[in-house]
Amino acid sequence: GRGSGAGSVVAWVLSITDLDPLRFGLLFERFLNPERVSMPDFDIDFCQERRGEVIRYVQDKYGHDMVAQIITFGKLQARAVLRDVGRVLEMPYGQVDRICKMVPNNPASPMTLSQAIASEDRLQEERDSDPAVARLLKMALKLEGLNRNASTHAAGVVIGDRPLDQLVPLYRDPRSDMPVTQFSMKYVESAGLVKFDFLGLKTLTVIDRAVKLIAQRGIDIDIGKLPLDDAKSYQMMARSETVGVFQLESSGMRDVLRGVQPDCLEDIIALVALYRPGPMDNIPKFIACKKGDEEPDYLHPTLQPILEETYGVIIYQEQVMQIAQVLAGYSLGQADLLRRAMGKKIKAEMDAQRAIFVKGAVERGVEQNRASFIFDLVDKFAGYGFNKSHAACYALVAYQTAWLKANYPHEFLAASMTLDLTNTDKLSVFKEEIERQKIELRHPDINQSHAEFTVEDVDGEGGGAVRYALAALKNVGRAAMESVVAEREANGPFTSVFECAGRLGAKAINKRQMENLGRAGAFDSLDTNRRRIFEAAEMLVRHASASAHERESGQESLFGEASGGMEEPALPAVSDWLSMERLRNESEAIGFYLSAHPLNAYEKVLRRLSVVPFSQLASILTSEPKTIRLGGTVMAKQERTSQRGNRFAFVQFTDSSGSFEAVMFAETLSAARELLESGTNVVLDVEAKIEDEVVRLTILKVYSLKVMAADTADGLALHINDEKALPNLSEIIRQTERGKGKISLHLVVAGGLRDVEIDLPGGYAITPDIREAIGAAPGIVNIVEI
Repeated sequence: GRGSGAGSVVAWVLSITDLDPLRFGLLFERFLNPERVSMPDFDIDFCQERRGEVIRYVQDKYGHDMVAQIITFGKLQARAVLRDVGRVLEMPYGQVDRICKMVPNNPASPMTLSQAIASEDRLQEERDSDPAVARLLKMALKLEGLNRNASTHAAGVVIGDRPLDQLVPLYRDPRSDMPVTQFSMKYVESAGLVKFDFLGLKTLTVIDRAVKLIAQRGIDIDIGKLPLDDAKSYQMMARSETVGVFQLESSGMRDVLRGVQPDCLEDIIALVALYRPGPMDNIPKFIACKKGDEEPDYLHPTLQPILEETYGVIIYQEQVMQIAQVLAGYSLGQADLLRRAMGKKIKAEMDAQRAIFVKGAVERGVEQNRASFIFDLVDKFAGYGFNKSHAACYALVAYQTAWLKANYPHEFLAASMTLDLTNTDKLSVFKEEIERQKIELRHPDINQSHAEFTVEDVDGEGGGAVRYALAALKNVGRAAMESVVAEREANGPFTSVFECAGRLGAKAINKRQMENLGRAGAFDSLDTNRRRIFEAAEMLVRHASASAHERESGQESLFGEASGGMEEPALPAVSDWLSMERLRNESEAIGFYLSAHPLNAYEKVLRRLSVVPFSQLASILTSEPKTIRLGGTVMAKQERTSQRGNRFAFVQFTDSSGSFEAVMFAETLSAARELLESGTNVVLDVEAKIEDEVVRLTILKVYSLKVMAADTADGLALHINDEKALPNLSEIIRQTERGKGKISLHLVVAGGLRDVEIDLPGGYAITPDIREAIGAAPGIVNIVEI
């Protein structure tokens, strides 16, 4: 349970909530009191995979006609209205999609279409140059904001004391067997119904999975009885190593953790409440008072017990209520009304409350001007004070995930990755975290992997590995991969790719799945040539279909035995992809580079260009800006528009030492946009500095690494001992782009008695791809850079 309901001792005793409200000073009156007019509600988080069970239980317990979900209405926002109008006008999908992507996407503060047109020059150009686009925008502006469809609220459930059709009109959602109120959330409470939020929280599922993985080692953990003073967990948080830790993993929060150096759960509760717009302004004071650099200001001696745990900073709504109670004699119910009045800022109500507050404080010996000053200060904080009951519940879950990560990192990271199976951006972040912790991440394997991420060979000394999940590969499907694992566990490991296809059958696996399993390296234990598997995918599926047909027809051999399977045809006789092509295919199948990094092939080039690995930056930077050269592979780009209307972008890169983000402004962005496609290898000149112990990067210039490699390579000397190498070599060189590099051939002739050296005319673009292609040609004895 979370929210104000966590202030109820009864809810804690009944295990609706998990936090002792007396220990942490949570107030029941924040949840329910005699002065409260509206009905309270319970926000309860469940493991997202079992939320449906809870709703079914509630239906069975109270009656299917007394339980309903709450309706919600989807509105036509900027991008959605453009897509719908474009479809009706029968405009080309690609054109409409391109226009939609010109509308900045900010879910936290959605931009209207008129704002997007005003701030985005490209939209204005499209409108002015194309009458069809002008018509699209004109219609979309008129329709924007209208209700588009009805659906059900993600979490809201109402429970009545009688059949709900006697209280509110109901709606039948065709996709659900449960009735839905026709009143939305705002009005259903006004109708007198109590609302319950049954939320599916992914983090609770991560915790459950991690505990089950740990249990496979014979260690049973009761997550509800963890010691709340685990030094290892707080030290990890203080180092800001909180990737995957609930509420604490954003880069901004990690900066704050580094400053606060939390050492108790109360610190985590405060951070959950402080890290929001508005209260964030108080974080520097909180840190300074905690460290002893500043003295806390308790406003009045009687308020010290209330403000001591937050070092004099008013953070919680409960503190506002307690200040009114202690200083001015309010009951906690009256104090809750004061808190609400301060939040609404209604002048007449505030004037009345000020008079009551000051009068009560003066009666308790507080000087009148001081009482008025404290009222103004409390009023300022109350505007964005946070519900401590909610913060405490989330802080407890944050601590539980931190404890699991600090004490059982293999299982915690495997569980976290399983819950983000289809989110390759998040999987990439976890992959880097695994590498940072020096935990082995084993590649997907048709004979070892499960559909989910698993832990292998773990010992008590921190050894072990995480095995990559089959279902995390792109375009393979979880159900299909579960059937692969079920077949393997029932009938033993697969012995060849054809035997695997034959046992699975065409219903279980298709061409695209076979291709992506091959590209990702899932068949490496059966055949290391990934290109051969990829090109044989259609043949493998045909074999699977024929094998299934043979089994279904019940054919027997000449000697009366069941058929042992069809004869396996030969796989295509093709050489494997070169390393860069192999990595590119792996990245497309997995979503990122798993077995190696594309910059590894440019190691010598990067040294020649004086490129610094990102992991070394922190040790050589100061607060003074310094120009540094970095190398990276583009992962993602997010363009934004500043308040002045200028374009800028945050670009994510990765090099062999980790990932990093840099900002680039309008002029640089315009010049380098074509180099910022995902997967492009680049060299960056950046302005770098350390700010609040974090590396900040601003891109000054972007270069193509491939072009720079070709421009800086002096050339290659090729040692050849077989004339059969010449036709292949001739074909490779003929296809090589012109550049500055020289190619010199050293041929062994006359039975090895003489060497002949020939310098090829012209220059060539010598890239790692070309060098590898030449090295793979038969008859090449050695390659030397010159």
